[in-house]
Amino acid sequence: MKLIPMTLVALMLSAPAFALVPINQEKTINGTLLSGFIADAIADNCPTMQPRKLRALNELLKLRDYALRVGYSAAEVRAFVESPTEKARGKAEAAAWLARKGAVPGQAEAYCAAGEAEIANGSLIGTLLRSTR
Repeated sequence: MKLIPMTLVALMLSAPAFALVPINQEKTINGTLLSGFIADAIADNCPTMQPRKLRALNELLKLRDYALRVGYSAAEVRAFVESPTEKARGKAEAAAWLARKGAVPGQAEAYCAAGEAEIANGSLIGTLLRSTR
């Protein structure tokens, strides 16, 4: 029966090609990295918050595995996470997010409050932080 192979070929040719969005626009990757940048900013600006480094490393490894699984190359992932431009963009987005939450540079308590709220909510940001209060 040649009908089945020919039907499969026709279906494959008619299916739209799967195209990845640029890695710096992929929602899961950028959302997870943004959480990391936010947690870093909180830990850097609040004396009673410390980063959970092993947890952060685990999240990065899971994120790398996700990126590879959906089709990004190891070189694309590495270039993205090592890019100074992308790091600056992530830090700027984190600062904007924190500003919307009331965090003001130089006012540690606002960063601490944001961190405590994220820990209480059980968000990814909160899981990347440890309160010493």
